[in-house]
Amino acid sequence: MKTSQKGIQFILLFEGFNSKPYLDSAGIPTIGYGNTYYPGGKKVTMNDSAISRERGVELFSSVLPTYEKIVNNKIKVALTQNQFDALVSHTYNTGGSDTLFSLINKKADSGAIRKWFTEKYITAGGKVLNGLIRRRKAEADLFFSK
Repeated sequence: MKTSQKGIQFILLFEGFNSKPYLDSAGIPTIGYGNTYYPGGKKVTMNDSAISRERGVELFSSVLPTYEKIVNNKIKVALTQNQFDALVSHTYNTGGSDTLFSLINKKADSGAIRKWFTEKYITAGGKVLNGLIRRRKAEADLFFSK
C-alpha cells in the first residue's frame, strides 16, 4: 500500500515545517517536515543550510517510502487505507513499534490497540509532551475511522 493524500496531509500537519535545522524533542537534528536524514542516508546536522518549503516536500517525499515499506513488511493482515495511513504516520514519527504491529497482526481488540496508541510513544527526553499525546490520539482516531 501507499500513503493516501489525506495521510500525507495528516503527517505534514503534525510534523510542521522548519526551514532551518533544529533539535527535535529528542535532541535529534531535524529539518523540513521532520526529516532527520537526507536521501542517501546523510544525517541532518545543525550546520546544514536552510531549505525552502518545496525542498522540504521533496525531502519528505523521498523518505516516506521507507516508512511505507516498514508498515507493508511488518503488517500481515489486511488494512484499510486509514489504518495504513495511521501506521505510516506513527512509524514516520517513531520508527515503528513491533508491539503495535504485533497487536494488529494478532487482531487484538480495538480497546487494546487504542489504549496502546494513546499511552505509548508520548514522551521525548523523559517528558510527556502534549503534542505527542494529540498526535497519538489523532492516529488512533484515524486508525479506527471508516
